[in-house]
Amino acid sequence: MTSEVSQVSLSELPMDNWMAHLPSALWDTPLCFMAIPGSHNAITYCLDKNDRSPVDLTQPDMLQKLDKYMKPIIRPFVYKWAIAQECNVREQLDCGVRYCDLRIAHRPNDSSDDLYFYHGVYTTITVETVLKEISEWLDVHPKEVVILSFSHFQGLSQELHTQLVSTIKSVFDSKLCPKTECVTLRNLWSRGYQVIISYEHNVAYCHHELWSHIPYWWANKSKAEALMEEFERRKQNGRPGGFFVTGINLTEDLKYICSHPTESLKDMVMSTYPTLLSWVRQQKPGSRTGSLNIIAGDFVTESKFVPTVIALNEHLLEGTT
Repeated sequence: MTSEVSQVSLSELPMDNWMAHLPSALWDTPLCFMAIPGSHNAITYCLDKNDRSPVDLTQPDMLQKLDKYMKPIIRPFVYKWAIAQECNVREQLDCGVRYCDLRIAHRPNDSSDDLYFYHGVYTTITVETVLKEISEWLDVHPKEVVILSFSHFQGLSQELHTQLVSTIKSVFDSKLCPKTECVTLRNLWSRGYQVIISYEHNVAYCHHELWSHIPYWWANKSKAEALMEEFERRKQNGRPGGFFVTGINLTEDLKYICSHPTESLKDMVMSTYPTLLSWVRQQKPGSRTGSLNIIAGDFVTESKFVPTVIALNEHLLEGTT
């Protein structure tokens, strides 16, 4: 495909290489002013279903106690509402995801230094394993750029933070984009940078490869209409200056779960995606007040979510032809 502005909709680009196929008119646009599809709670496709695995320590005391004494009844509910993605990280990247929300934990009573992801319960797969999978994927997709957000750290000592940063540097090495760089595709391609690391801890200030935490707009709503209202309100106050995430992920509360005993998070998400994607189609990327940047969701490979977000970049092409 040519690098010039094409009449083909950006939603029809090959999803595994969509950045490489963007028209040249977008190569000098900072990524923080582009529309980028993201995965909320990206590594929840491999939650540990072994009953010996505890629920994570951020869960309410009541849930932890119920899980301890009524595990056969409680656990199925935990899994149904904790899994936010069903495809593994390679499949998500193949589908066009370029931002991953990574929540990191050291499992309680674990004598090893292994780190895992978590959401309700912990994953079976380690952080290092997933980072290596991402790096191997990037080797085969040299013009794609991913933003990895490390946050919600649970049970990490200063030593474990140091170890994690060391692992990040070792795995990604020369792919890491320093926080001083001009983040346009043209500049990143010329320097071989493919990974931007956002790190929600003060250790980020000590490493030029770690960017400070990327703000995440979370509506904390269980209904699509309320979520859209909240984001419209926030948009009126202007967008942050750099990268930021708008999370169209709905949030279930205990009342919702109890009133929908046969449902799951996926049921709730998929039933509202048509409404949410209609709202997404009305959004624009860019630097102006009301513009959006990264848009993250749940079960991102199960709908037209990713191509819908990528197509928003067509607004940036208006007036460039």
